Amino acid sequence: MQDFIQKLYNRFSNDIGIDLGTANTLVYVRGHGIVINEPSIVAINKKTHQIVAVGEEAKRMLGRTPGHIQAIRPLVDGVISDFEITEEMLLYLINKAEKVSRKLLRPRVVVGVPSGITNVETRAVYDAAKSAGAREVYIIEEPMAAAIGIKLPVNDPVGSMVIDIGGGTTDIAVISLGGIVQSKNLKVAGDRLNNDVIAYIRNEFKVLIGEKTAETIKIKLGSAVPREEHYEMEIKGRDLISGLPREIIVTDADIREAICDSIALLVESAQEVIEQTPPEILSDIMRRGVYLTGGGALIAGLDVLLNDKLNIPVHVAEDPLSAVARGAGIVLENLAEYEGVLISEDDELPPR
Repeated sequence: MQDFIQKLYNRFSNDIGIDLGTANTLVYVRGHGIVINEPSIVAINKKTHQIVAVGEEAKRMLGRTPGHIQAIRPLVDGVISDFEITEEMLLYLINKAEKVSRKLLRPRVVVGVPSGITNVETRAVYDAAKSAGAREVYIIEEPMAAAIGIKLPVNDPVGSMVIDIGGGTTDIAVISLGGIVQSKNLKVAGDRLNNDVIAYIRNEFKVLIGEKTAETIKIKLGSAVPREEHYEMEIKGRDLISGLPREIIVTDADIREAICDSIALLVESAQEVIEQTPPEILSDIMRRGVYLTGGGALIAGLDVLLNDKLNIPVHVAEDPLSAVARGAGIVLENLAEYEGVLISEDDELPPR
């Protein structure tokens, strides 16, 4: 009887997996794959308190809005900083995802969150998804979802290590038998590297640039080790001395110097996790390697640097940006198999 009811649910409702990231939010719909990949930004009219735009449209407004319109990132360091705006963003994303495959019942939703967030922060994610229209909500830690998304054997008695470098946080986790054996969450990720670039260009060139420009520079020039070819880029900003527009040329060596301290902190944190990992699991990791996921995995040479510092093979996952969303999707397709890695309302969430 229970199987029959479950089949009815599957037929008449959507199952949605959400990678709720500080920089970008990805949405997976069962049977359709990843259908949404949009920035986690909401533009709001402060006079009317109405939502003006969400996602890509809101990102285009960053730094270009009049006084009464504000572009907000409702998630800071991977956790909800503005509950109401996050709820509105989730409602927009769930409604948009449901248009892909119209069903009668409200969806089941699996949401990825950073490892190590508090029960209160987990409850905030749960309540926001519920309020946005989810029938059932399950929470999964992002490094676990990433490991599932890149097809690591998380339920087997074998150790796997994932470094998930997102926009707001980096999750370093050692996984075995469906659980996280050792982990560390640090606030060194894409946004921190953007701020490093802004600060470096301000200090070295006395030019002020915006967040979007810094991100473009990081993507085009950022590297963890010296590259064979020389890269440079013309950028425009405001001269801090004259106050007038100014154009400068920035090289890959400049950006490497700008982000080197943050990269060193990431490497040091990975070493700490390895030092605390049980020997049997560590031997598995030494044999199978460390896997990089998230947008930060695309920083040129980061795998080479980590390989050198950790003395362990390091692999960049295929399509690392979507690993968490794909993992949430695999969980949705095989909920019974992965039930043990999920956090539901009945587990350890505090009361409302």
